[in-house]
Amino acid sequence: MTNPPPIHATPLDFAVIFIYFVVILGFGAWFSRYTRSTKDFFFGGQRFTWWLIAMSCVATVVGSYSFMKYSAAGFTYGMSSSMTYLNDWIILPFFVLGWFPIIYFTRVTSIPEYLERRFDRRTSIVALVLILIYMMGYIGINFYTLGVALQPLLNVNIYVIVVVIAIVSAIYMHAGGQTSVIMTDLIQGFVLLSAGFVVLFLGIQELGGVEAFLRSLPPDHRLPLAAFNSPPKFNFVGIFWQDALASSVAFYFMNQGVMMRFMSVKSPDDGYKAIFAVVVVLMPLACVAIANSGWIGRAMVTQGMISPDTDPNTIFIVVASRITRPGVFGLILAALTAALMSTIDTLITAVCAIWVNDIWKPYIAPHREDSYYLSVARATSIWASVLGVLLVPIFAREESIYVAHGKFIATVTPPMITVILLSVFWKRFTAPAAFWTLIIGSALTAVSAYYPDIIAPIAHGVSPEGGFKFMRAFFGIVTSLILAVSISMCTRPKDDASLVGLVIDTIEDAKTSFKGGVVNEDPPGSVVKVTMSVQKVEGIGLSQKDLNVLSARIGDLAYVSDSRWYFGGLRSIHTRIGFVHEEEGVIHLSPSDVDDGHFDTSPTLTVEKIL
Repeated sequence: MTNPPPIHATPLDFAVIFIYFVVILGFGAWFSRYTRSTKDFFFGGQRFTWWLIAMSCVATVVGSYSFMKYSAAGFTYGMSSSMTYLNDWIILPFFVLGWFPIIYFTRVTSIPEYLERRFDRRTSIVALVLILIYMMGYIGINFYTLGVALQPLLNVNIYVIVVVIAIVSAIYMHAGGQTSVIMTDLIQGFVLLSAGFVVLFLGIQELGGVEAFLRSLPPDHRLPLAAFNSPPKFNFVGIFWQDALASSVAFYFMNQGVMMRFMSVKSPDDGYKAIFAVVVVLMPLACVAIANSGWIGRAMVTQGMISPDTDPNTIFIVVASRITRPGVFGLILAALTAALMSTIDTLITAVCAIWVNDIWKPYIAPHREDSYYLSVARATSIWASVLGVLLVPIFAREESIYVAHGKFIATVTPPMITVILLSVFWKRFTAPAAFWTLIIGSALTAVSAYYPDIIAPIAHGVSPEGGFKFMRAFFGIVTSLILAVSISMCTRPKDDASLVGLVIDTIEDAKTSFKGGVVNEDPPGSVVKVTMSVQKVEGIGLSQKDLNVLSARIGDLAYVSDSRWYFGGLRSIHTRIGFVHEEEGVIHLSPSDVDDGHFDTSPTLTVEKIL
């Protein structure tokens, strides 16, 4: 590959990037005032509405590596690069029917905690190590790809760029935790999607219209799916096992950051709405937004606009710089930075949650005040950023960002996703099987990286060129599944009573435990609007007419929020209906409820039944 032509950002571009940084830091600082406890720092008080969580999830999924990785794949292989994100549709039923209701109703704070309750402590410790490796690796590869993108523009050492971005991310993460992350991701999600479609629109204009764009693509670049088992570095079967299962399942089931994002939603119903919005609507849009510069770049090669020897890793920047004007190019670079920061902040929050809840609290400093653990979490956000920077050289050794990311995912995730899925959907899965599947499965998958020939018998005819980087995911899943089933059949499972709420067929029991009483099975009624009356009361008080509208009764869990929809649940509380009074359209709240809900002096509130 030849080096790309010199690319220069103008002062106006740098001004746009600077303004973006100021806005993001301002958002982080402003919303840090809503963080008063570890529950706020890790889960945002579990108060947010579905549309806010959905946009935040998209911002989390689309990292800086996404723009670089998938534009490179689109440039090299064409529209079949869209396969990777559309694979998420396969995962949707398993997440909606199994994993999400379990983590929500059992109130687990981390995946290691879930596995300790499902199996035992030694299994959770192994899982803890694997998940930290997975998340820290993700942080490192995001830092690396942004450095690759910006280095030609700034003409400074890649590590200087990485360190500056890490400092900015750590500042607002340190201040506000999950609340700051969700609110800043709302902006960043819009920025990165908008920038992606700006590139698509301007690129097609530059090429002479849609017809000229499609005509300029080679025939094999117009296909929606790759060939079944060739070429060895990008084929249908490899992408299915590596992206659809190893990567997508890991993202939704193993990624502590995503788990925390859905734990921040105000209710199970809003969680279901969020996941459907992400998978069915927003992810297809994101797929086009991040890959189209590669397709446009290939069409530009046909028309002689850019060199056919352009490095695919730089195609996003090459295309964006060619088709945009000063200021707009700065917006594109801000979107690339937004993609990094929106993923990094989620991962760093997740590392903080695991470090505090699964290491610091139980083993190092138990039985301390919550404010102490909040301080530890904020300090952890700093060193997690530092460690992510230190991992950059490891990923810099690989031939491309796409290969680096795929190799990392295929090597790290298969045993862990196998254990999580079987834990949720197979009651007969035993603790010894889970433990040894993680240990032996991880060892065998790692060995296959050094001796790839052991993958050949199950490689679906894929050429061994490149060491089966993607087929390693299939090898890891198969070996882990064999280990899990065979060991489970030779060992004794836990009794049913100890699995309540932890497997799919006990979700109803988990709801009862979550509520602390009998679940109200009546269909949820309408949301009611009420005015606030502050009194010294236990629980909230509503009129009988309002309770009838809600289909609620005394003892039910309710969600009370500011009626202004654009707050997205930022001003809200979960509470229990404590008594009935005679004032229709009025809610009685205690001073502590008003304070916890961040309600101002005279808002109109809305109330809805949760359970």
